[in-house]
Amino acid sequence: MSAPVFLAEPGTVAGVHVGDVYLLDGAEGRHAGVVQRRGVGEHLDVVDGTGVRLRTRVETVGPDGLHLRVVERVEEPVPAVQLVLVQALAKGDRDELAIEAATEVGADGVLPWQADRSIVVWRGDRAAKSRARWLATVRSAAKQSRRACVPQVGLAVDTAGLVARVAAVVAAGGVALVLHEEATTPIARAALPEGSPDGPVECLVVVGPEGGITERETALLTQAGAQAIRLGPHVLRTSTAGPVALALLAERLGRWA
Repeated sequence: MSAPVFLAEPGTVAGVHVGDVYLLDGAEGRHAGVVQRRGVGEHLDVVDGTGVRLRTRVETVGPDGLHLRVVERVEEPVPAVQLVLVQALAKGDRDELAIEAATEVGADGVLPWQADRSIVVWRGDRAAKSRARWLATVRSAAKQSRRACVPQVGLAVDTAGLVARVAAVVAAGGVALVLHEEATTPIARAALPEGSPDGPVECLVVVGPEGGITERETALLTQAGAQAIRLGPHVLRTSTAGPVALALLAERLGRWA
């Protein structure tokens, strides 16, 4: 069984190497020591959310937290193609279900999209609170799936903002795939980037709300360089379409080899 994962405070794993003792304190330390009752000799991983993983063994448990002996330090490489789920805001918790599963599948980022047919609207205080929930969701899902990287959560964009993002991604050598039930190109034949010597490129996966993507949005996105693709023979919910598409793309990109 894989070791449980705990998130380090920003910057605290820098300079920590094999043989060092790392103090897991704060909320994560309390969760490990008090809630989960991790004891001496148990193995657990500490990650920084950006690809660094410390494989450790518990040496002592005290009121200040868990003292962990580092047995291995792993720095996971950044994928050449970054998978980013552009998730339209949806009613209930369907958008949060989508980003949770997408994180478990391996999304590198998620972007909230205020689509034309989105019933939910992020404005003012609601926008900040809703994005905070998304941040908490991907953080929890990353820990549950034992990931060393926590997906980035972008600021919500409207369709004009998304069109600009698509144009920029395509210009930089990436791609944008718009899931559409009337598209003729299956996801298995969608053109994917091969990466760039200048650094990672993005593959945006755009998923509409419950009512679907409008013709206006489809036209604007394809004019900006996006590809309209068909996921499969069935129409999936907005909460499942993105994770399924990401899983298929991850396989094509060799992530699950």
